[in-house]
Amino acid sequence: MQKQLDRLLTSGLGRVYTAAAVHIRHRGETIYERVVGHPNPEASPTPARIDTLFDLASLTKLFTTTAFLTLVDEGIISLTTPVADVLPEFQGLRPIRPYEHPLNPGEWVTVDPDGEVDAGTITFHHLLTHTSGLPPWHPLYRLPTDRIRPTVLHTFFSYQPGTHVLYSDVGLILLGWAVEALTGLPLDRAIQERVADPLGLTTLAYRPVGRTRFQPNIAATEVCAFRGRRMWGEVHDENAWALGGIAGHAGLFATVRDVAAFGQAWLDRLGDRGTLPISGHLARQAVREQARENEVRRGWGWALRAPVPEGFTYPLGEQAFGHTGFTGTSLYIDPEREVVIAALTNRVYFGRDPQGITAWRRALHEEVSKGL
Repeated sequence: MQKQLDRLLTSGLGRVYTAAAVHIRHRGETIYERVVGHPNPEASPTPARIDTLFDLASLTKLFTTTAFLTLVDEGIISLTTPVADVLPEFQGLRPIRPYEHPLNPGEWVTVDPDGEVDAGTITFHHLLTHTSGLPPWHPLYRLPTDRIRPTVLHTFFSYQPGTHVLYSDVGLILLGWAVEALTGLPLDRAIQERVADPLGLTTLAYRPVGRTRFQPNIAATEVCAFRGRRMWGEVHDENAWALGGIAGHAGLFATVRDVAAFGQAWLDRLGDRGTLPISGHLARQAVREQARENEVRRGWGWALRAPVPEGFTYPLGEQAFGHTGFTGTSLYIDPEREVVIAALTNRVYFGRDPQGITAWRRALHEEVSKGL
């Protein structure tokens, strides 16, 4: 397996990414770890290392979810609690409208043609299963800073809650604000105290460097047309950037070892072991099917294996769960094989076409599954 994985990592260089790090654990032991490439070959000859930081993108959602679930486990909040009980502005009748496509600005997508939604009926279960009716995205970065929070709290909807499973950054932005309200801490502090510190994740952090002070040991991402520069040490996601670099849906950076350690903590807790600060019962519920539409299956915060033969999760066991990040990151856990697969890349260095990274993830999961 090692030679095949080495070839796979090398094959993606200069084509899918400029830097990649993979860490695989089996039954709690590291069985493969490799880093290839350069974090930003245009600016520095420094090679990537095991302590290179990657922009986790939507893997951030897993850490926000975990912080929220610690509050559930403590009895502070419930999955059935209306979001409005924590964020009072998120209530009242809202229209159903098309949303702007996040990857094709100016293109509008209609899910339900019309109607209204009472925002006060939306629960945290809806947010965590992506069944809330919220649109996937708003171009918040185009707004004045003082209009971003009101725009999210008074958002329109795109469908009737519970009738579709539609992945929504907006829902996880709200979840992050709820964590802040419930803990009395900024989100970065809440995740630090409730997730990173208990698990010993020393590299996990928002905003690893200031806007003008770049470090060569952070994997650079895309040249952003809106910001007019390559993103290097600041979050790739425009909306997270507009929110000051700290948001529930994106913004965290970490090393591959810390991402794998987080995945191992979840795997351990399924068997009532380890230091993940939630109960085994709650962890098991979080990675069970809580919502489904066609082949899209969701737990609480986690994406579940899709029964689609051509999909990149198909080589994994039927109980597998995980998540991807738009920058080229992924974390998948296969409880049947007791394996954790953490893969961090900067695939958006070359643009946003997903075909290369999708095929690469499929090949990664195939090689690991064949080798165990």
